[in-house]
Amino acid sequence: MIIRISCAKCVGIEAVPVTVEVDVTLGIGIHLVGLADIAVKESLLRTVTALNSVGYRIPGKKIVINLAPADMHKQGSGYDLPIALGIIAASGQMELPLLDEFLMMGELSLDGSLRPVNGALSMAELAEASGKKGCIFPYDSALEATAFRNFPIYGARSLPDVLRILRGDLADDLLVTREMLMEREGKRIFRNDYTDFSQIIGQESVKRGLEIAAAGGHNVIMIGAPGAGKTSLAKAMAGILPPMSTEEAILVSKVYSAAGKNSAKFGLMRRRPFRAPHYSASMAAMIGGGNGENIVPGEVSLASGGVLFMDEFAQMPKNVMEALRGPIEDRKVVISRLHSKIEYPASFMFVAASNPCPCGYFGEKDRCSCTPTQRLSYLGRLSGPLMDRIDIQLWVHTLEAEKLIAGHRGHQKGAESSAEIAARVLRVREIQAERFGRQKTNAEMDASELHRFCPLSPECENVLEMVIEKMGLSARAFSRIIKLSRTIADLENSENIETAHILEAASFRFLDRRDPLAIQ
Repeated sequence: MIIRISCAKCVGIEAVPVTVEVDVTLGIGIHLVGLADIAVKESLLRTVTALNSVGYRIPGKKIVINLAPADMHKQGSGYDLPIALGIIAASGQMELPLLDEFLMMGELSLDGSLRPVNGALSMAELAEASGKKGCIFPYDSALEATAFRNFPIYGARSLPDVLRILRGDLADDLLVTREMLMEREGKRIFRNDYTDFSQIIGQESVKRGLEIAAAGGHNVIMIGAPGAGKTSLAKAMAGILPPMSTEEAILVSKVYSAAGKNSAKFGLMRRRPFRAPHYSASMAAMIGGGNGENIVPGEVSLASGGVLFMDEFAQMPKNVMEALRGPIEDRKVVISRLHSKIEYPASFMFVAASNPCPCGYFGEKDRCSCTPTQRLSYLGRLSGPLMDRIDIQLWVHTLEAEKLIAGHRGHQKGAESSAEIAARVLRVREIQAERFGRQKTNAEMDASELHRFCPLSPECENVLEMVIEKMGLSARAFSRIIKLSRTIADLENSENIETAHILEAASFRFLDRRDPLAIQ
């Protein structure tokens, strides 16, 4: 008798069905077919040892195990559990009447206990769409999957636990509930490694720009001398972003689960990601890559829902730098190989930092030793199409000695904390959610929404026309100034965009000037 067990494989952040077929007939040997990789083939020895450990035998017959569909590569160790259950059922050692009702995955230890698998959240979504009665996962993976929605998820710690469920015995104690998830999440300890804005001395204009960026989801670049505080400001920005909605948390968790980076011990990811790869990162590390169907997400996808921070941005390899243009604009990335094409989300806030010249000290009195040609060549690495996609451009000056000493003594007056700024950012994000009817920021508006939600008065149109002609802006920069003006108006509790909002938005685009290094 052929036994069939439903399981799944992640392709990108979506799960596709895989069926494990087991047949026990006359003959000898165990044969595994179905384009399995080394990890799956090694599972046979693990499975045999685990079965013996919990009191089951390997029949002295020919066992054929097929992973269908046979034209799709199978990776990972999650097929251990379905293979073990198939051998038990096909050899007649136990009746498992509910075997067809569940989707199940799990890695077996040699003693029969279960270890977590990647992609449980996406697999639970597939099981519900396929009409399954529920899912059976290792306990930690089940905690991750139960955050999806009210769909029965069983968390097993060993092979005997799974057999209890499939025999039809009362196994309500193995059903993972949201209360269990919340109890586990309540024990989570968050390490507050974000810099507080109140700890950053001065830089009020830069803080204002970062607040606007966080409120509307806009991209930012900071230009300034070494030690001016660009990295600290970027880390502080991560601390004023609003908490993720459930939909955002599910999407981000699916990306990390598919990449094998989510420990799955506490359910969904609740903190917005802050990714800060080194500027020498390769194309595959930034965009994503891999062989065949095993394409893993890169930094642009791992930063989805949060911040992608690139320090020393002008030092980044030119081809990798230009490859960011697509994800920044489209908020997704498509990775194509000969036999596969995977789409990952890439909806992140891009924050970059760079020196203004090779020595790094242009604009700081007479400390710069670079020639005008060297300065222009250095910032010229930041191409026009790339700068078009960055809404806010900030110059970060070094502070005078008096301000540094006063700040060190604690005499910094009027410095707002991150909590105060975060409250304003959250209020503006709520305005945008009500405006668009879903979790969406002003920076993500399309052309129709821009026309609908950003009407301009004749005075504003005249001011914007003057700005465009004077600065020589592109059509993309034109639309981004309007989006930025909408965010500034939201921060000011203004229903309409005013000329002051447009002028402030335009002031954040000094790199678009014909002579970007003509610093005032």
